[in-house]
Amino acid sequence: MLVDYYTARKTLQKYKIKSVESRYVSSADDAIEFWNQKGMIVMKALSDKALHKSKSGLVELYLARDKQIKEAYSRLTRKAKSLKIKGYKIIAQRMINNGKEIIIGGNIDQQFGKMILLGLGGVYVETFKDFALRVCPITRRDALSMLNQLKSRSVIAPDKKSESMIVDLLLKASKMFSSNNMSEMDLNPIILHDGTYDAVDLRMLR
Repeated sequence: MLVDYYTARKTLQKYKIKSVESRYVSSADDAIEFWNQKGMIVMKALSDKALHKSKSGLVELYLARDKQIKEAYSRLTRKAKSLKIKGYKIIAQRMINNGKEIIIGGNIDQQFGKMILLGLGGVYVETFKDFALRVCPITRRDALSMLNQLKSRSVIAPDKKSESMIVDLLLKASKMFSSNNMSEMDLNPIILHDGTYDAVDLRMLR
């Protein structure tokens, strides 16, 4: 069963994992209120019937004016209806338009049990297949080993500060996945930016 976005976000908060500022919106006016000239926002239609939102046309990016937001909200609702998606929700999120994307994922292997994954994230996951896997729970040494295994290591962790941040984040995610009733976890992307990070898309299955 797919875990609701807000429930997933609360789980992350429990383990002190940061996620991007978000809110469900029920109208274009709601979305405009959320935006309130805070820069750019993103809107997405969420449903367990459409797991690949971008491919399904259920993501609207770079929204920074009332008119843009109203038009984007209308497009999302029309697209969801055309795809016959029932029970969808529209979420607005603060947009982070710079940074490096990583993925932290989890699943259950029939032989080894719960496994955690670290890799280059976003659209690059399937393209470059640059990832590392370990059995949960992991140690700090395991987390560092996973990071060092990545071909993109020097890109996503060019200094000790970013290295430490990713290792700490990976340890928290491992503990969260190990300690909860989850069969799958997909935090993709997590955007590394300005010396910090934000988990943007959260997917958890029980």
